[in-house]
Amino acid sequence: MHDMTHAPVQLTAAAANKVFSLMCEEENFALKLRVYVTGGGCSGFQYGFAFEEQIGEEDTVVTRAVEKGEAEEVEEEAGEGGGSGEVSLLVDAISLQYLLGAEIDYREDIEGEQFIIRNPNAKTTCGCGSSFST
Repeated sequence: MHDMTHAPVQLTAAAANKVFSLMCEEENFALKLRVYVTGGGCSGFQYGFAFEEQIGEEDTVVTRAVEKGEAEEVEEEAGEGGGSGEVSLLVDAISLQYLLGAEIDYREDIEGEQFIIRNPNAKTTCGCGSSFST
């Protein structure tokens, strides 16, 4: 597990809060957010997100505590639940090479709600924001 100040991939407070909210809604505090890179998309590589309970042997795990005030607010919105107020991000070994230094954020705007990736390794990105090239 990596300290967030030196983590190979960063998880913003907004993203951590959303993950924690979804954990509360599902009443499953074993859920972890996986971010991965696959071939395809309009720019060559495509980002993907999934929720999983299991950590793979080759996974890098980045944890982030949800601030106490933020966790209480998120729990209130999500309904009943408890949980540790900590969320985990999983990245497999192959995807990690494309995501080193990236930041995972969560955004709600007129286009909807989505996890987004700010990736310093992406030379070009497409308009949809879900694919890139290196």
